[in-house]
Amino acid sequence: MIFLANSLTSPGIGVVIWAALIFGIFFLILAKFGWKPILAAVRAREEMIKGSLESAAKAREEMHKLQSDNEAILRKAREERETILKEAREVRDKLIAEAKGKASEEAEKIVEKARAGIEREKAKALADIHEQVATVSIDIASKLLGEKLSRTEEQEKLITRYLKETNLN
Repeated sequence: MIFLANSLTSPGIGVVIWAALIFGIFFLILAKFGWKPILAAVRAREEMIKGSLESAAKAREEMHKLQSDNEAILRKAREERETILKEAREVRDKLIAEAKGKASEEAEKIVEKARAGIEREKAKALADIHEQVATVSIDIASKLLGEKLSRTEEQEKLITRYLKETNLN
């Protein structure tokens, strides 16, 4: 066991030469066959990372552009909404004014019809009063003349004559 312990802590010259020779052969094999694929993989990874960073930057720029476009669209939509609301208010005010005008015209027509109806009823009432006054007058006159005149024929002639003379306006 002591022999093994000594050889591991202080290697012999032969072991060092063989280890260096094996390391050199391994290094040459690795340099000839493994180094190029490893470097190519590292370069491909580096290119992929560069491409990803560039596409992320492009995506970020496009996102900013989309946000500014979005804000412009929202601003335009707000302006259009305000325009539409303003037009709607104007149309509403115009309709209200038209409705008020029509209502006042209709009220004037109704008042005018009522006045005409009142005038007709007044004329009718006056005509009825004239007729009743004439009837009452004839009744009174007939009673008065009945006492004075004994014959009805003479009474009728007298009444007809008085009616012709009298104007019933």
